[in-house]
Amino acid sequence: MIELFYFIELALLLSVAMDVVFGELPTRIHPVVIMGSIIGFFKNIFIKIRNRISGLLLVLFTSLVITILLYILYYIITFNELLLFIVFSILLSSTFSVNMLLKTAVDVKEDLDESIEKARKSVSYLVSRDTGELTESFIVSAVIESLTENITDSFIAPIFYYSIFGIIIMIHPFDNQIFYLLLIPVLYRMFNTLDAMVGYQTDELKDIGFVPAKIDDVLNYIPSRISGIYVVISAYLLKLDGKNSFKIMMRDARECPSPNSGFTMATTAGALNIQLIKKDTYVLGDANKEIDKDDITKAVNLSKMTIILFTLTVLILLTLVNVIL
Repeated sequence: MIELFYFIELALLLSVAMDVVFGELPTRIHPVVIMGSIIGFFKNIFIKIRNRISGLLLVLFTSLVITILLYILYYIITFNELLLFIVFSILLSSTFSVNMLLKTAVDVKEDLDESIEKARKSVSYLVSRDTGELTESFIVSAVIESLTENITDSFIAPIFYYSIFGIIIMIHPFDNQIFYLLLIPVLYRMFNTLDAMVGYQTDELKDIGFVPAKIDDVLNYIPSRISGIYVVISAYLLKLDGKNSFKIMMRDARECPSPNSGFTMATTAGALNIQLIKKDTYVLGDANKEIDKDDITKAVNLSKMTIILFTLTVLILLTLVNVIL
């Protein structure tokens, strides 16, 4: 039990450290890129079926192939415990993306310091809206929306599922438990990638994307609300407006088309006393102050604190479970 506990905690710590220090794996070997290729292969096959069964088949076949490939790799590396630990940690780090999440927002702010045209171009890679005519305030809003919306699926959710399953196998160990401990966050990332690739209400994708989008909504339902609470706590710790953060979360979180994304966006808007606006879609928060590019820095710090607090909570929870057992 002690060895399993240390494996779970140290792998989490190492994977987070690797992501923070080194960022993403090279594109050619990145598991999410490989997932994308597998998804694309099956999408081209099943999209010919013009009903929602196509999305179910896409999910089933993609899940099966990824599970088989992961098990083959797991089987190969189990002959050496150190190799297993290192590869496990590397693969776990690929299921979240702290470095890229924070760096992207900082980069847009730096571009905005240089010129609004450069910032418009860089923010166009983050959001689906037309950025060609965005003013500075709308650019800042778009950056903060993208940053805070992705706190959940870029970190909180995969670690949430990792920790929950880690506790389960600490209480009830079973065969190949380390494999399943990795498979759970990998499958979460797969569903998130599926949603990102096909979960759109276009004529081409509305059928095949229906099931992946609904699964992603279900998987993010609890983590998004946990994320919102941690943003509120982080706002208090950073001496931002924690009270307003909670108020705006309760009032505006459900104003977004997504059932989950508003819980981190609305809390951030409340904490910074700004409005986050996507034209013709939603308005989150109150314009108690004019939004400006310094709010990007505040949002980045708020996101960092949220990630740190949640990680500490997970580590403490795993430790308590181990002590009790």
